[in-house]
Amino acid sequence: MNAPVFTDRCDLPPGFRAAGVHAGIKADKSKLDMAMLVSDVPGTQAVGLFTTNKVKAAPVKLDMARLADGRARAVVINSGNANACTGPQGERDAEEMGRLTAEALGLEEQEVLVCSTGTIGKPLNLEPIRKGIGLLAGALRVEGGPEAAQAILTTDTRPKLCMTTLQVDGKPVTVSGFCKGAGMIEPNMATMLAYICTDAAVEPESLRAAVKAAVDQSFNRISIDGDTSTNDSVFVFANGAAGNVPLSPGHPDWTQFQTALNGVIFDLAMKIVWDGEGMSKFIELRAKGAASDAEADKALRAVANSFLVKTGWAGTYPVWGRIADVLGYCGVDIDPDAMGIDYNDIPVMRNGMAAGTPKETLDAVIAEKRYTITMDLGTGGPGSAVLYTCDCTEEYVRINMF
Repeated sequence: MNAPVFTDRCDLPPGFRAAGVHAGIKADKSKLDMAMLVSDVPGTQAVGLFTTNKVKAAPVKLDMARLADGRARAVVINSGNANACTGPQGERDAEEMGRLTAEALGLEEQEVLVCSTGTIGKPLNLEPIRKGIGLLAGALRVEGGPEAAQAILTTDTRPKLCMTTLQVDGKPVTVSGFCKGAGMIEPNMATMLAYICTDAAVEPESLRAAVKAAVDQSFNRISIDGDTSTNDSVFVFANGAAGNVPLSPGHPDWTQFQTALNGVIFDLAMKIVWDGEGMSKFIELRAKGAASDAEADKALRAVANSFLVKTGWAGTYPVWGRIADVLGYCGVDIDPDAMGIDYNDIPVMRNGMAAGTPKETLDAVIAEKRYTITMDLGTGGPGSAVLYTCDCTEEYVRINMF
């Protein structure tokens, strides 16, 4: 079995079309602001994982209800307005977006999902959206993935795409996707939206399990600023156009499919971190020696979301003392006299004290664009975890001052 090759493209699988247009939600006519993704195959399987934030945007609530049967054929997306905290009118507007899209595509309303991203608390203006839905329906094409990826961006600096191919039952299968997200990111299923599609046939429950496994090790392992959005959503569509025997864990090609799905989703998640608002450093955090995996995870999130630590990473000093401080108050079991911290496997703290590593050695590590910090909590327990995050610079503040 050949290892999958992942590329920064979004060639849509057979049976899918997409488009991105400027509808007028954003004043700048050079910026696309609406997208659509459609499966032409009836009965397309669909899985959605959504924000755990109790304050959910109107489209999220609509999509959660519509995906109860595990099927969907289309999704319409607007950027520039999150349609969150907009009350009953926002819910009616989300339903109207779905109705208009269903009419334009000749689908049932139940088959259409709706997504919004942008400013929270501002009522949606349906006038440009009505226009945009018509434009999108007429612009759908197999090559439309990159335009759709561009149209959903908010504070992102670039679109995020990934795809791979594999063989299932000797038939070619594609897994491809695109996402957006740069700030308000700690999905925990920021504003984050992701769309992955495949022409593989997959058993419904197996698809749901596969998506959850992939998201748990990717989108649920990143944090830009610790903020879980009102709109976070991940969608995976499988239309079965490849004609393979439906995949499930007993299928000989199941592991290969799961690996491909994992890889595409993980790549998209890492692209979000690399495009974090104002970021200059990519930091991989690892914890070990914890009482449990849950405690290791809790410790990592406390470190990743400490602005005292994050601003320190933007500087030129290895702020391991700040990390030790966070570990001491984050609410997990530690042994302060046995703790250790490494930067790229170089010891900076041992047995709760400075390890004596020369400053110039550490300076070389923290000058890198990416490095790993490993924390041993000192309990001798089996718990471990990993989290991907970034530093926080002045630019993050500027972006979020509006």
